[in-house]
Amino acid sequence: MTRVAAGARLHFGFQNLSLAHERLYGSLGVALDSPRVVVTADPADEVRCAHDAASEYARQAVELLGVPGADVTVEEALPRHVGLGSGTQLALTVVSAVARAHDCDPAVRERAPKLGRGGRSGVGVAAFESGGFVLDSGHPTERFTADRPPRGEWSVPAVAARHAVPEDWRFVVVLPDSEPGRSGDDEEASMRSVVERADPTLADEIAAVVTRRLLPAVAEADAERFGAAVAEVGRLNGAWYADEQGGVYRPPVGELVAELSESPAIAGAGQSSWGPAVYGVTTECRADAAREAAHAALSAAGVGGEVLVAGPRNRGARIDG
Repeated sequence: MTRVAAGARLHFGFQNLSLAHERLYGSLGVALDSPRVVVTADPADEVRCAHDAASEYARQAVELLGVPGADVTVEEALPRHVGLGSGTQLALTVVSAVARAHDCDPAVRERAPKLGRGGRSGVGVAAFESGGFVLDSGHPTERFTADRPPRGEWSVPAVAARHAVPEDWRFVVVLPDSEPGRSGDDEEASMRSVVERADPTLADEIAAVVTRRLLPAVAEADAERFGAAVAEVGRLNGAWYADEQGGVYRPPVGELVAELSESPAIAGAGQSSWGPAVYGVTTECRADAAREAAHAALSAAGVGGEVLVAGPRNRGARIDG
């Protein structure tokens, strides 16, 4: 039996969504040690899997690898379509488990496009490979325009910068009881609309934040400056998405971000991907206070939900067997 375990990821935003610049997307994010997706696989003569999404990835993996089948079990799963990277992490975990069960190289970066992953953001693949904070290089604009190339005909963006995240940093994650974030055809339509109208000057502002504030902060292990910088990247990204999601942050995320930002225990807060997951940057010594602030934010917004506190994951997925 092969067992593969990978953590969630936060997506802080993109560097550019305007067709006026030569590189499109270019995402920023960080790997978390929890929650996790855990998958086991045994060789088999057909695909057997009781988990609907994993079953489809297992069938694709078997075809890509040229093996007869696999008995796949999902022991732990990430909440779907909330902004934690559930689709990419599940796809890569399944293909890795099936590959190793048959003594094959998973080659996740090479195979991710065939699984429909890495077509915009490269953070999920990079987080699976090596963890940490990741900045990817984006895609050539002339190849992507407002639409991605056909499935499987893109390359996962190269990692432009990667830093280990200090072990004493923590990320408070709020999962409000709200509609799931966009995915599939809805996400494609929304992204197309955003890219066609995106203001190129926002990309210049984001570039300044990334190069002058964010990258120095993570390199120097300064949680306060890092939190403020990723929050600003998220706010600027929200200006691109405002027409699609009903504001700089999708409801009720805006109220949660505002409440979290008032807490001295939290260095910066924002929306991960399409949400509704909200993150706050904190440290181990302030984690309890950050958790309390997150619960208070849910109460102030008048919504229920779950609060998690996760450490960084500075290694790739664990593969046993």
